[in-house]
Amino acid sequence: MKKSIFSLVVLVGCFLFPSIAQTQSKSEKAIRAAMAAQEVAWNTGDLPGFMEGYWKSDRLCFIGSRGLTYGWEETLSNYQKGYPTKEAMGNLSFTILSVQLLSKKSAYVIGKWKLDRQKDTPSGHFSLLWRKINGKWYIVSDHSS
Repeated sequence: MKKSIFSLVVLVGCFLFPSIAQTQSKSEKAIRAAMAAQEVAWNTGDLPGFMEGYWKSDRLCFIGSRGLTYGWEETLSNYQKGYPTKEAMGNLSFTILSVQLLSKKSAYVIGKWKLDRQKDTPSGHFSLLWRKINGKWYIVSDHSS
């Protein structure tokens, strides 16, 4: 009896889980591609392009060393103040440590960021809450330290 139940679970899993795995894989690839596009935009000095990965909403939440910021425009403004020149921006690289899909429309990403600049190399960690909105993945909450 136990073998029959186990066999049934394995058989059902073979039919159900491949489609779930494909959805997750496709979503993870989209998130990773969005982050790679952010790196490219940053490294060419394009802060508005970098911000394309963020939800363009007043409800976007950014938590950084200076506290809490709400809104896409305010977040862009803070980036522009903090990184006024290409030299200040340096070269950004992300290391993604984990992508955890919470549902078909939300994901949690943990990773590291690093800026290579002429005078220093600041670095830290981030946790990002992503949401799929109108078929595209966006960061809706960013906690970077």
